[in-house]
Amino acid sequence: MKEKRRQMVILIKERYGLNSPKVLSVMLKVPRHKFLSRESWSQAYRDAPVPIGFGQTMSQPYTVAFMTHLLVNQKSKLKNQKVLEIGTGSGYQAAILSKFFKKVYTIEIIPELAERARTVLADLGFRNVFVKTGSGEWGWGEMAPFDAIMITAGVEKVPKDLFEQLKVGGVLVAPVGSGIDKTMVRYVKLKKRGIKRFKKEKFGNFHFVPFIREGNS
Repeated sequence: MKEKRRQMVILIKERYGLNSPKVLSVMLKVPRHKFLSRESWSQAYRDAPVPIGFGQTMSQPYTVAFMTHLLVNQKSKLKNQKVLEIGTGSGYQAAILSKFFKKVYTIEIIPELAERARTVLADLGFRNVFVKTGSGEWGWGEMAPFDAIMITAGVEKVPKDLFEQLKVGGVLVAPVGSGIDKTMVRYVKLKKRGIKRFKKEKFGNFHFVPFIREGNS
């Protein structure tokens, strides 16, 4: 599996041109296959998303690397203390984020996936990741504010509560738009209130499973 992981990282760097040494170094170390059922291990390091049940997928390795890169390489005076992830899924993205942030708070609306991710993360020793079962639409208010927020499912619009839970100077990355393909967007919060509250950057199209709201799970 180590050799497959190395080949995965080489592909991300060479095929997609992602120059992010710290992110690729972490992806080289985290055992992606351990976040899948044993029957799916053969798919773990392919350049494609992997089904994890309940209509959800583990994102393509490049997508994980690119979203992490957008989140952790934004110049900011904030320290990487707390990050909120919306859409735990397999738990793999949270594990990657745990190497960059002191604490990772992650929310999963599908109870079975939340419990599975919680167990795998604990078994692999990721002690700074905290999994909550519930709707990510409302964020995790009692743990806010966050230095960064990542949404790992396609949204037509970023929920207002998530912007409110982001620190001034904080970064939010999400796939946004209508239809199957979403535009990867990075927001930087400039002010708590005011006309120009966010800096917004777009980074191409990605395919994502849809965001599940409460009552639709």
